Amino acid sequence: MTETKKYIDVEEVIKSKNKTLAKWMPGFIMRYIKRIAHEDDINETMAAVGHLHGLEFVNAALNHLNTKVSVKGKENIPVTGGVIMAANHPLGGLDGIAFLQAVGTVRSDMKFLVNDVLLNIKNFQPLFLPVNKHGSNPRESLKLIDEAYASDAATMIFPAGLVSRKLPDGIADLEWHKSFISKAVKYKKDVIPVHIDGRNSNFFYNLSKLRRKLGIKSNVEMFYLADEMFSQRGKTITITFGEPIPYSTFDNHKSQQEWAAYVRQKVYSLASK
Repeated sequence: MTETKKYIDVEEVIKSKNKTLAKWMPGFIMRYIKRIAHEDDINETMAAVGHLHGLEFVNAALNHLNTKVSVKGKENIPVTGGVIMAANHPLGGLDGIAFLQAVGTVRSDMKFLVNDVLLNIKNFQPLFLPVNKHGSNPRESLKLIDEAYASDAATMIFPAGLVSRKLPDGIADLEWHKSFISKAVKYKKDVIPVHIDGRNSNFFYNLSKLRRKLGIKSNVEMFYLADEMFSQRGKTITITFGEPIPYSTFDNHKSQQEWAAYVRQKVYSLASK
């Protein structure tokens, strides 16, 4: 039996970051980390679809995971022309892939602003644009982002920058960053509010709450996002596109931060439609 090629090797990743830690880590802990990181599942998926890129990879990956995407308000996606699509971020991985497929049914000229960690999956790179907060060349990253907003492409973004958390009024994004509003005004681009239906497990939200109570700044719950993603197998993700909000809406009657909150509210109002 031929051994499956390892696209991801958790033990090697840990060794590359901290050889001493890897050396002294008990075997049962290493096995646990490999399990929650779904090393075998990821390697199996990549062995099946890793030869593909762009939208072909997106569609094949969702198909391999037996995840379906239901699209509402598809008529609100313009076929051509620059536009900004701002969505909530409920899942932390699979929602972004589903978002790409949904927009990809109408157009292929997409630029999705993502954390540069996701760029490690090179099959996405034709569609992804790095939001490089900690890299060695943030100036170049900002230049690429500016060019995307100025272009005729569909620029996609999760303005929260983080996965949704359990808030007093339910599962929702934390405060949205205002940058997409300033770019909409600067480059005269309408904004389409996009709602993605979904939630992670109670374990994920409770771990996040406990971490904050203990005063731990590092988002340790993010370590479980692969586990959360694979728990969505066999489910349907519903994505609703609202009517475009003209860029002229974002005037001086509100601050740009307030306009970002306004669009966020519009997104959640789509949940019941």
